[in-house]
Amino acid sequence: MTGPDTTQAAVSRGQRARADRAGSVRFAAGRALPLFVRGRGSGGARPAFSPDALRALRARHGGAPVLVRGLSGAVLVLLDRPELGQFYAAEPGATPWAGPGEVPSRDAVHAVVAEEARHLTAATTLDLLRARHTVARAARRIVLGDGAAAGAGRPTGLFGRFRRHGGDGHASPGSSAAYAGREEQALRAMDGIPATVLRTLLLIGTHPAEQDAAAAEAAGSASPQELPRLRACVRECLRLYPVVPDLVRVTRTDTEWRGVRHPAGTTVLLPAHFHQRDPEHVPAAHVFVPGRWKAPGAQEDIRMAPFGHGPGRCPGDRLGLLITTALCAEVLRHRRITATRPVLDPPGPLPVALDPRGIRLTLTRR
Repeated sequence: MTGPDTTQAAVSRGQRARADRAGSVRFAAGRALPLFVRGRGSGGARPAFSPDALRALRARHGGAPVLVRGLSGAVLVLLDRPELGQFYAAEPGATPWAGPGEVPSRDAVHAVVAEEARHLTAATTLDLLRARHTVARAARRIVLGDGAAAGAGRPTGLFGRFRRHGGDGHASPGSSAAYAGREEQALRAMDGIPATVLRTLLLIGTHPAEQDAAAAEAAGSASPQELPRLRACVRECLRLYPVVPDLVRVTRTDTEWRGVRHPAGTTVLLPAHFHQRDPEHVPAAHVFVPGRWKAPGAQEDIRMAPFGHGPGRCPGDRLGLLITTALCAEVLRHRRITATRPVLDPPGPLPVALDPRGIRLTLTRR
């Protein structure tokens, strides 16, 4: 059995760190479901590794990237901060959807969200089905035009319909559907919004003082641009419960990771969820602390990446954050969250996973 000291010595000699047979078996067992397939209805994919398994790998190999045998082949797992910057810097980028003149204005998006949010605030309970219906209607109107709202189902259903037809011939003039190649990214950005809205409101509802402050901010603002506290709550929710917990890419050329060269075609996995909730490097890692996002440079902190960094940053982050924040604001402006399921412990630690299908919020009139 190889310990951290001998592993670091091997890496310094240009040898690749590899998990032993037992470590690979544990990894393979955690990959019983395909890595790239999202859990249906779960609001995001499942992490490939358990946090305990990742901590054990990091301790044993001194933080060096580890080549692990999985069910679908070998994967290079990045376990320490220096490799995070390299991953984000080298990751192939995507063209941002939210460019000048390519999406409705923030005020226009906010107007649509305010209208559609009535479906959320009209009832006394809020669950995933109601959130999906509301987001789907808003998505059709924002991406395809006002005429596309009727018959909206799940956001994923909307995305599938768009792809089958190569666009939507019924989009209203002046809608963002006029800009070819952008709509797909927009719809993908909205796919995780219902789960994130529910989780964010659940976390806010668990903290009465935070709910009062966020509601006061929502009541006093006329635009999502004026909601810094709520935006921080959404970012913190995504740190704790990212839509994509593991970032994966395949290298196009030979690449050196911590002095060891790996060939082109190597699958590289960055366990973002693990790094964002790593108590060895992130203060209060398992606690809901929205204030951390108000600190200077927080959005550039390589350890916390709800939307990624650099050229590989999520191309729909601005639109997704805008809509999620606006939806949360509309709910809090009109309703108070008086009971939640599941019941969370405010001081923490919060659970590692939070299935949105099990979330139920009780809403009462303010």
